[in-house]
Amino acid sequence: MASHIYTKAAHSRAITKYTKDKLDRIEIRVPKETGFKAQVTEYAHSKGLSVNAFIIEAVKKAME
Repeated sequence: MASHIYTKAAHSRAITKYTKDKLDRIEIRVPKETGFKAQVTEYAHSKGLSVNAFIIEAVKKAME
C-alpha cells in the first residue's frame, strides 16, 4: 500500500517543481487576427504532435 495520499494540490506542486527544475521556457506571440495559432495547432495535431513538440522539431530542423 502507498505511504502517501494523492491529492490534486500535491500533484500540482510536483508538476510545478519538475517544470521549474527541468525545463526552460521560450515564449512566442502571434497576432490574434492572423489565425496563425489555430493553423499551427491544427497542423501539429494532424501530424500527431503537440504544438510544443512540433515547434521544437521545426526549430531543430531549421538549425541543421
